[in-house]
Amino acid sequence: MAGGSKHRFSPWGPFREPVFRSLWIAAVISYTGTWMQNLGSGWLMTSLSMSPLMVSLVQVASSLPVFLVALPAGALADLVDRRRLLIVTQTWMVIAAAALGVITVLHLVTAWLLLLFTFFLGLGAVMNDPAWQAITPEIISGEQHASAVALNSAGYNVARAIGPALGGAVIAAAGSGVAFLINAASFFGVIFFLCQWKRKAKNGAEGGRIWGAMKEGIAYVRQSPAVKAVLVRTLAVSLSASALLALLPIIARPHGAIGYGLLLGSFGLGALAGAAILPRIRSHTGMDNMVGAATVVFAVVTFAAGQVHWFALLGAVLFLGGVAWITILACLNVTAQTMSPPWVLARSLSMYILVLQGGVAAGSVIWGAVAEKQGVPRALMYAALGLVLGLISMKWHRLRGSEVDLAHYADAGVTHA
Repeated sequence: MAGGSKHRFSPWGPFREPVFRSLWIAAVISYTGTWMQNLGSGWLMTSLSMSPLMVSLVQVASSLPVFLVALPAGALADLVDRRRLLIVTQTWMVIAAAALGVITVLHLVTAWLLLLFTFFLGLGAVMNDPAWQAITPEIISGEQHASAVALNSAGYNVARAIGPALGGAVIAAAGSGVAFLINAASFFGVIFFLCQWKRKAKNGAEGGRIWGAMKEGIAYVRQSPAVKAVLVRTLAVSLSASALLALLPIIARPHGAIGYGLLLGSFGLGALAGAAILPRIRSHTGMDNMVGAATVVFAVVTFAAGQVHWFALLGAVLFLGGVAWITILACLNVTAQTMSPPWVLARSLSMYILVLQGGVAAGSVIWGAVAEKQGVPRALMYAALGLVLGLISMKWHRLRGSEVDLAHYADAGVTHA
């Protein structure tokens, strides 16, 4: 009996289920392509324009679609066949990435075309996210669900660490266009899985009306203190935290494409390390204390990134930033993932995504404009101050979810294939 229990709750147990194993492998490949795409977009913009505002608009273009479709996407994921919806969104992203790759390889790309196709990719990602997050319980047995979420997080963080470094090498050797084409190809594994998957589960509200479902979801959020708390805290962090990654291509420009990839990879390695040590940290302190401490660390990292020019030290600073960032996100995401019942979960998650990505988009515009007028170091200094001031929201909005293992939710809720 003891042996059976150990087998049942093994952290590697989900890999014994063929459906989950196939999707995990396909997703990691796709995550890697996405990070290559992110790196290539930021780097390409620095060759088209060194304006801090234009460079920051790459992150804005990726996040802006959340304002347009996040809420309908959440409602749609609760109403229609999620498998078919995901096939459509994944195909959309293939087309957008491939088109951008082709015009870049042909030297036809401009700064505004880059922003346009980045927007198209972001649109597909936002439509994809709520359904993507909601299918895990459908492809894994109930007793393996927590381990499956943890493995999904591990796969995403591994891709976050290797994708930028691999992308930097590809860009240095063949250009950003090839990186975009590789990203387009990386979606095919997920699409193949979805086409082969014989879905059995049905969404609880399938067949309803999108507008009615949206109104129902908004009504639930308005009366839920737990949901409102995570939304306020997420906005307080995302507005100022966006500055670091939005302006990183300019900071990394002197170090070349490979250097940029390694710096972004250092941030990813920090996130991977942070996800590994989260359970130990959580056993010694509360969730709000973790968010507060990690936010202060991220503020210090944001300020230091504008002052440090030695490559090795900058890499170490970004590694520390990755640890702090994954700690913040894990605490926010565990609340987002556990704040609502299953029948409204995708809609609640879509509102969380709206606030998170909306804050990133708005913050990127603000800090890009500040950097345009006052320089990157000063913009990062102001953003660091904004992060510290945002901690005031802790007084009125406390995060819940203290009974949940944070390692199971590191980066859950904000990722897409």
